[in-house]
Amino acid sequence: MIQAVMLPALRTTRAAAARLALRPPRPTPALSVCPRLYCRFMSTNTATTEVSPLTILRQPKVLDRLGAVTARVAAIQDQLASQRDPTTIATLSRELSELSPLADEVARYQETLDALDEVRALLDDPDMRALAQDEHATLTTTLADAAHAVVRHLLPKDLADEASAVLEVRAGAGGSEAALFAGELLAMYEKHAERVGWRWEVAHMTPAEHGGVKDAAATIAGAGVFRALKFESGVHRVQRVPATEAQGRIHTSTVTVAVLPLPEQVDQLVEVPASEIRVDVYRASGAGGQHVNKTESAVRITHLPTGIVVAIQDERSQHKNKAKAMKILRAKLYDLERQRADMARRDARRVLIGTGDRSERIRTYNFPQGRVTDHRVGLTLHDLPGIVSGERLGVLLDELAIRAEIEQMARVVEGK
Repeated sequence: MIQAVMLPALRTTRAAAARLALRPPRPTPALSVCPRLYCRFMSTNTATTEVSPLTILRQPKVLDRLGAVTARVAAIQDQLASQRDPTTIATLSRELSELSPLADEVARYQETLDALDEVRALLDDPDMRALAQDEHATLTTTLADAAHAVVRHLLPKDLADEASAVLEVRAGAGGSEAALFAGELLAMYEKHAERVGWRWEVAHMTPAEHGGVKDAAATIAGAGVFRALKFESGVHRVQRVPATEAQGRIHTSTVTVAVLPLPEQVDQLVEVPASEIRVDVYRASGAGGQHVNKTESAVRITHLPTGIVVAIQDERSQHKNKAKAMKILRAKLYDLERQRADMARRDARRVLIGTGDRSERIRTYNFPQGRVTDHRVGLTLHDLPGIVSGERLGVLLDELAIRAEIEQMARVVEGK
């Protein structure tokens, strides 16, 4: 059990705000170097607004919330000390476990703030100035990190973030070149999954006539898969000279990627009555031998209320194909309901990293220039081979996660 956290500086909003205002001016490091200390985002009027965790902790509403959390932690600990009812103890313990991480970070932040105040008092002492300056620099960095940790606990949580995911890839405009690139993107995500230890399984794949894939879907199992990949949804554009192009002209093709959350309990979360689906069985096509082509093992499930269709033919067993199809259908319905809820909460302000809508052009892979550009954040990386191979995809995903966090911080400052 953690110790009660009582913060004198947080008991009164004005006193806390005044104390936080004592921090010295900080330089503006580049976002890619140190996004935690100083962040920028574009507001609705296109003016650049400066945001940092320390700025957020000056907000009266935020200070009030932190004071309420620390007071609640102390109250719960007092109740637990005298409580005898097992049910009440269990309820209070769950609440305490939810609040403790934030309370611990607030305590660390407050301790650093107090230490920084003490060091500032020594800066005017000629005998202690050199030592105080070194300690001041260290504590300033520690304070910024502590403030960032506090603010992260205040940001809204996406309940689907820790879920596994279904990744769908579909060739768009560009004919055979689009199909080839769809296959390359699918391989890119598979290699990245292997690098980070996720479990990859192809649910279905439709090969294209001249190589690549027309469409494919894979389930990716692991903690936080959806959080890492959710901003990959959208239209991926490739610019390169096809192998069949005799005059060396650059062609532009597109591939659509969709990433859907797949919670472990999706079977319980999404109920699909038998009356709402139509199941068709048919003979599978393509390679696979006589068994695939002579038995009705392929399954196509249509969800009648929404018109969503899922077809699976990869397994020899009709039952396995149906199970895979139902799993993907549930993921699609879960994502559909999630999007409806997000739309209901969304205001007029468009988020910086985009909506994740699969119709949104999000990225360009330019092979002649060897660059990858993400249009939502204006980020260009000149390491196309490393990214397409999956070796460096994590760098791009991390940058998108940082930008998403900055956007959330901006919304906290705006009180949205």
